[in-house]
Amino acid sequence: MFISTPYFRFIPVPLRASSIDIHPNAKWAQNGATVAGGNGDGSEINQLARPWGLYVDDDQTIYVADHYNHRIVEWKSGATNGKVVAGGNGQGNGAHQLNYPYDVIIDKESNSLIISDYGNRRVVRWPRRNGARE
Repeated sequence: MFISTPYFRFIPVPLRASSIDIHPNAKWAQNGATVAGGNGDGSEINQLARPWGLYVDDDQTIYVADHYNHRIVEWKSGATNGKVVAGGNGQGNGAHQLNYPYDVIIDKESNSLIISDYGNRRVVRWPRRNGARE
């Protein structure tokens, strides 16, 4: 006798409010353009490994939760390389480390990143200025 157990995988999708109104008859471009990564899976500054969450700032800077590299990478508009702005010191639970970051947003009032640090089961605040965490 075979008993089948249904298997479901929950894939959380962050909900974000948008202040942009998109017309219902808007026409979308047929091709996309790479704006971050695109140089294969890896840990170099022009690569990403399982990018998960991202945040786009007012100046079109993109912040990517580079999940498998345990870091948050900042990509300026038009840049071919990113800049590590949080983590990037190996996987771990230290104040200078991340462990599979899942998502990132910007708190403009405190000028800091708010990071969902999935592997450490924590949410951390990381100042944008010098990479040192509060």
